[in-house]
Amino acid sequence: MKYVLVTGGVISGVGKGIIASSLGTILKSHGIRVTSIKIDPYINIDAGTFSPYEHGEVFVLDDGGEVDLDLGNYERFLDVTLTRDNNITTGKIYQQVISKERKGDFLGKTVQVVPHITNAIQDWVTRVAEMPVDGKEKADVCIIELGGTIGLGDIESMPFVEAFRQFQFRVKKENFCCVHVSLIPEPKTTGEQKSKPTQSSVRELRGLGLSPDIIVCRSVTPLAESIRDKISLFCHVDPQQVYSVPDVTSIYRVPLLLQDQGADSYLIKRLKLPVSIKTDKSSYLMSRWKELANRHDRLLKEVSIVLVGKYTELPDSYASVIKALQHAALVVNHRLDLICIEAADLEAETINTNPQRYHEAWKDVVGANGIIVPGGFGVRGTEGKIQACQWARTKKVPFLGVCLGLQCAVIEFARNVLKWEDANSTELDETTKHPVVIEMPEHNTGQMGGTMRLGKRKTLFKTNKSVIRKLYHNAEFVEERHRHRYEVNPSVVEQLEEKGMKFVGRSEDGERMEIMEMEGHPYYIGVQYHPEYISRPMKPSAPYLGLLLASCKKLSSYASRGFRPSPRMSFCEESDDGDGDFEEEDKESVACGYSIDGNPQSPEKSGTSSI
Repeated sequence: MKYVLVTGGVISGVGKGIIASSLGTILKSHGIRVTSIKIDPYINIDAGTFSPYEHGEVFVLDDGGEVDLDLGNYERFLDVTLTRDNNITTGKIYQQVISKERKGDFLGKTVQVVPHITNAIQDWVTRVAEMPVDGKEKADVCIIELGGTIGLGDIESMPFVEAFRQFQFRVKKENFCCVHVSLIPEPKTTGEQKSKPTQSSVRELRGLGLSPDIIVCRSVTPLAESIRDKISLFCHVDPQQVYSVPDVTSIYRVPLLLQDQGADSYLIKRLKLPVSIKTDKSSYLMSRWKELANRHDRLLKEVSIVLVGKYTELPDSYASVIKALQHAALVVNHRLDLICIEAADLEAETINTNPQRYHEAWKDVVGANGIIVPGGFGVRGTEGKIQACQWARTKKVPFLGVCLGLQCAVIEFARNVLKWEDANSTELDETTKHPVVIEMPEHNTGQMGGTMRLGKRKTLFKTNKSVIRKLYHNAEFVEERHRHRYEVNPSVVEQLEEKGMKFVGRSEDGERMEIMEMEGHPYYIGVQYHPEYISRPMKPSAPYLGLLLASCKKLSSYASRGFRPSPRMSFCEESDDGDGDFEEEDKESVACGYSIDGNPQSPEKSGTSSI
């Protein structure tokens, strides 16, 4: 097994997760099987009890693991399915060691950070690295991202740094590579790139016993050669091992950028991986990434989607939702104009407290091409979400409700169509006379962590007459990931369906309402699960794709193709082969100065100036 450790310096949020994912992508393009591990130094057992404002969204895995959002990046980039053990926290390690101590496994010895905690970290890494990827063969390379920042007194990370100092000798030098991601600041006062923070960060890392083989420099503009040479000189690496990753138009360009600088060639040689540097397969896979990145950059038409949420101050709170919308927007050939609205701003009380915010929020809702109401917990902002559901339903605006979004749509429908004025969820009002959303029986109210309905569950379709089923290519069932404590009350389903709110997808026992679809509406869908968790850049989520198609008024033309993307979009894994006729998006691309294959045409041929 080969290991690549990714550390970060100077500041947090420098982009270690994207760099780690990108390195895995370019290795995977050579046919190398890759797995990933994310290490979070916090003492929490997992991310399940975090507020979204703490670390962004809680990402849920197939096995129900509630983990850091970076594992979402790994799954999306590498198209693999990870487990809860792929996320290591200080809490998990100490819990394991203390449990062994209580059983007497250490034979009365004093339990210490070194060697017991550091050994536990190393054993966990080697065990998870050997696990088969997607239940098949085990990986060739394990990419490990170490959370935290080197050189800023980040004491939480120190046991992990020490563990990997020992680990490099345990697995031997030829099987271990260290990648350090660092910021190159560029003060506006001087306009010069500064290498001193990176030098200091690397010096600190080397003082802790880890010497980076690769230094990835994050900057606003491409790294100057003089700065590259200075970093090489003072950080003990060859200039060719200093990679420049400036700000780019999309994260899809990062793997291409690293490959262009020879990162895959270096890693293959450094780790002595048994593959050739250039293969037809690698050229094919990376060409699809290039086409994906090019399509993202050349989109001209926009589609506006309003996200009515409760944690909109931090975009990472809805990281997977935003990614899923972007994936779907690429397929429909539109640039996503995402407008995030705080749900509470839509409520009537806001007229008195902040009328400007109220009117601005409603102006955005009224002008949107589509509306999405994502998940969340608690009372705050739910009445605003219900108002957004009513607007979308009555004004025939394409709508997608996810988890709490589905529940809000049911509450709104019960209040305004069934005329149950006090209809509500027992989460929001325990005394309601019409509890249309109730707590699930198995929920343990005495403990918060890990007690929700979590992970992959099967949903069976109950009818063939369903748009959402067709978007899933007429599958008999789908398997999606869940994270919720409340569900639609089965006792009110019959009354809801009589008025046109159809529950077309249900759990295997038929008791849980998983998918809702509104009769006579262009696109009004609610799902209890979180489809954004398994959306991929080249395999967009079906409910999100439907929302974008309906918002762009392309759902009918998509249906005429049998609910499959254009054959011209070779980056999309669901595309058909063959020539086919020109699609609307292909004609638009030609008119904007691009040929069908995405290559720029000359101004003389296209009749427009080059972009």
